Amino acid sequence: MTTTDSSGDVRLTGIGKTYGSFTAVHPLDLTVPQGSFFALLGASGCGKTTTLRMIAGLEEPTSGTVYLGDQEVTHLPPYKRPVNTVFQSYALFPHLDIFENVAFGLRRRGIKSVKKQVEEMLELVQLGEQARKKPHQLSGGQQQRVAVARALINHPKVLLLDEPLGALDLKLRRQMQLELKRIQTEVGITFIHVTHDQEEAMTMADTVAVMNAGRVEQLGAPTDLYENPQTTFVANFLGTSNLIEAEVDTKNGGDIVLKAGGDKLVLPESRCAAPTKTGGKVLVGIRPEKIALTHADDAGSIPEGRNRITGKIADASFIGVSTQYVIDTPVCDEFAVYVQNVERDGRLVPGADVVLHWSPAHTFGLDAAQDIDAGVETVEEEAA
Repeated sequence: MTTTDSSGDVRLTGIGKTYGSFTAVHPLDLTVPQGSFFALLGASGCGKTTTLRMIAGLEEPTSGTVYLGDQEVTHLPPYKRPVNTVFQSYALFPHLDIFENVAFGLRRRGIKSVKKQVEEMLELVQLGEQARKKPHQLSGGQQQRVAVARALINHPKVLLLDEPLGALDLKLRRQMQLELKRIQTEVGITFIHVTHDQEEAMTMADTVAVMNAGRVEQLGAPTDLYENPQTTFVANFLGTSNLIEAEVDTKNGGDIVLKAGGDKLVLPESRCAAPTKTGGKVLVGIRPEKIALTHADDAGSIPEGRNRITGKIADASFIGVSTQYVIDTPVCDEFAVYVQNVERDGRLVPGADVVLHWSPAHTFGLDAAQDIDAGVETVEEEAA
């Protein structure tokens, strides 16, 4: 329920935070439209939680201003801001039942008749039946919904969610992603959600700001960030990308023809976020699921006009919905290809010679001056 009225937008102008000589957030400008579901996405230590805490008033900015609608709130204490925060630890009162946990904010403000509001809020989060239970009698997902109901009953203009699903197991987290999206759509309040989980951000948010080292790398709709990454960090951090170092050979209408190893690859100029002078270097990107895999014996059947690279299958993993191949190619020694398990070719096994091919329209181009591995998560980082 996004409104065109911008009087409730969250606007950060030049907002930054330093701790001594360490810069947690470099000065940034950000507008979160009223009524939208907005995600701050990034690895731990990227500045996303610090940014959220500055909106909440839990952290004093070193520079810049915070506006909630037309009201400047930069130096207001948290309780004077029309904002509520839901944390990963639900912070429910263990001695109060669910009804009283949700009613707490209203009672504290001296409101006597809370029954109707609390019941409506419990219905919204689908916990009407649980009103008289204590928090410890509920599952983690139910406790999280109580925390959301308790925050929403105060009718904040903005609900801040700091890794709210981090403590839940995978299946429950998926359910809660859809649940939170439903709640946000029903109440129409601005949600700003901090997460390190790419899938979570892309499932729930209308707009995602990908943060890295205290800066916003790219801002946009999930599909746009995924299909048109502007930096190697975004290409690698959101899903998987194959990046090939190539050289600009010629230009042909709206297309750039590139040389990579002994192959020629075509890239639409409109999908290239890099300088394209002849002889210049470009990183050519292609997502694993956009690539088709054909056995070398059938190479003649591949349609004209597709980008193609030859290689040898190094590894194959059957993942149910798809088979994930690692291909050894002259231009990239671990080329990832995901093939849906519709009609499986029994010849596509490790050691087989293959041709990888894809539509030039699915190719994107990035500046080769960047770190080709930026945003690639290592096993150690995931365990951290």
